[in-house]
Amino acid sequence: MPKMKTRRAAAKRFGVTGSGKIKRRRANHSHILTKKTTKRKRKLRDGTLVDGSDERRVRGMLPYLGK
Repeated sequence: MPKMKTRRAAAKRFGVTGSGKIKRRRANHSHILTKKTTKRKRKLRDGTLVDGSDERRVRGMLPYLGK
């Protein structure tokens, strides 16, 4: 059986924590920043975890991510 292919776009966007959860970057922090408050932009800097309802879909795109 051939090796499974990783979706490269997903591999660039997601990572895995030490406990096996999937982490992601927050949206809305790349442009049009002048109208956003400093507090909002500061909060967007931090990453967060992928929601549980989407986790199975992300793992399907990244077959070698690990548990």
